[in-house]
Amino acid sequence: MVLQSLSPKDPSSYSKPEEVAVTNIALNLTVDFDRKVLHGHVELDVKINNKNATEVILDAKHLNISKILDNETKKDLQYHVSENIEEFGSKLSIELPNRKVDNFTLSIFYETGSSASGIQWLTPNQTAGKVHPYLFSQFQAIHARSVIPCQDTPAVKTKYTATICTPSELTVLMSAIPKFTEVVGHQKYSHFIQDVPIPSYLIAIAVGALNSRKIGPRSHVWAEKEIIEECAYEFADTERQLITAEEICGPYVWGIYDLLVLPPSFAYGGMENPCLTFVTPTLLAGDRSLANVVAHEIAHSWTGNLITNRNFEHFWLNEGFTVFVERKIKGRLSSPLHQDFDAYGRLNELNETVKLFGEDNPLTRLVHDLKGVHPDDAFSVVPYEKGQTFLRHLEEVVGGPDQFEPFLRKYFDTFKFKSIDSDDFKSFFEEHFADNAAIKSVDWNAWLYCPGMPPKIPKYNISLAENCTKIMNQFCCWDEKVTCPIENTHVKNLTADEIIYFLQQILEQKPLTANKLEHLDKLFQFSKVRNAEIKFRWLRIGLKAHWKNSVEPTLKWINEVGRMKYVRPLYRDLYAWEDVRQKAIENFQINKKYMMHVVSYTVSKDLHLTA
Repeated sequence: MVLQSLSPKDPSSYSKPEEVAVTNIALNLTVDFDRKVLHGHVELDVKINNKNATEVILDAKHLNISKILDNETKKDLQYHVSENIEEFGSKLSIELPNRKVDNFTLSIFYETGSSASGIQWLTPNQTAGKVHPYLFSQFQAIHARSVIPCQDTPAVKTKYTATICTPSELTVLMSAIPKFTEVVGHQKYSHFIQDVPIPSYLIAIAVGALNSRKIGPRSHVWAEKEIIEECAYEFADTERQLITAEEICGPYVWGIYDLLVLPPSFAYGGMENPCLTFVTPTLLAGDRSLANVVAHEIAHSWTGNLITNRNFEHFWLNEGFTVFVERKIKGRLSSPLHQDFDAYGRLNELNETVKLFGEDNPLTRLVHDLKGVHPDDAFSVVPYEKGQTFLRHLEEVVGGPDQFEPFLRKYFDTFKFKSIDSDDFKSFFEEHFADNAAIKSVDWNAWLYCPGMPPKIPKYNISLAENCTKIMNQFCCWDEKVTCPIENTHVKNLTADEIIYFLQQILEQKPLTANKLEHLDKLFQFSKVRNAEIKFRWLRIGLKAHWKNSVEPTLKWINEVGRMKYVRPLYRDLYAWEDVRQKAIENFQINKKYMMHVVSYTVSKDLHLTA
């Protein structure tokens, strides 16, 4: 389905900033937990780029608009809200003021719908403290329009301010610098400012009974008090990761780098909201073995936040670059050997995704065609891992990190505060390395526009992977009539990353017998493991083998965690096992009301409940 009314420059947005563009956002909203709505008004500074323009076009989704004013004259502006188109929302067309101006400010008075797809409302029982309600936002990719009438395209980057009114006992956090708070009776007014231009999907808010601990000179970690000490321990290396990122990318421009550990229903591993990264509690492994996700979100401070994909067809420019920089941080803080092991190991996950989509599926290309396709439907590991593989290949072609990293810093400095597409990157790369004859070997079309696995795999050091493969082969080929060749001495020195790779490889083999599964559990104590990446793969291995011991633990876990990376594959695995398919569907129907919109929306498709 092609949505003709959407912008030709961004197939996920109605807006036309080339005609009239929003240049600044000022939010004034009250949080109403009883009704589960935000209400108030937003002031938008607007610049007219085409003198013949007659309207400013915004994106809106199920917003209840009461009036729109010209701030200068206080006169009503006429507006029209088009019919809602599924997940894309509506086009909000507002007449321009009848006066000769190039810039003006308008105020939109509105409230959100109670089921706004960009907000997750939690009852007290869904929180750790069980006393106060909680809310948090997730606007990526195009859910800001369900909370703010805006030009919901990453091509538009603006500064923003916000004043948020909440019950006085709750704390408000945003993807901005907190300025001050005022308490008036039972209400608290929290004021914020973001002075670096950002796209709408990076505006973020969280409200709850939150505590903080200082974990660095420019960082605090925030969470409910029940888990705050655990969080402070887990993310104690944040400043070291941040300093290392600056060594690679250049100065950090955002002032503060805080972390918010959200309740378990958060759909992602992390979300790179400026000044306030959101992270999942599934990172709390107790041994910092999953804290590298923070390095990923730190890298986004340059790759995605400072330089942004112009639209989500070029999402790899955000995520491929971020994974590439994340692994460079890991290489410096650990070793190049572990950097290569991580990159090589994740190719297994990329291969599984390509097989799931189909090797000819256009969604396995780096540059997508999203006409009529919601970005949530296109979301996968492809832009992350295929994207970083491409960048690693380019680095190899030009002569290694000594040649590529100065280019990377120049790229960040040249395009900072801007939104670009793949052609912009290609032109900049070819111009920078014009004297390097080796770049003529790069097949840009194959990398960017051909589906399937990467056309070439870089030369990784795979010694750690080979050791894991050796152990995996010995175990999978074990003749159960004789003693198992794998004992505790083989596994006790394996790192969490090596165990994850070991399990990912087992997942790609034929199903294990119940006896082998029980023996594996005895060796590694997988049934008691806390590391979510290990637990996830262990459950999948059991489901693939139709091991009944894995069914109830899987259902229990996916009801506790909302991370889409885990929930979707596990539901797909349950669905594939015909004997438990109906049980999985019933479990989803009961629990979907507790999921973030993006999770329930996509799992419903995975279970073939919706098209």
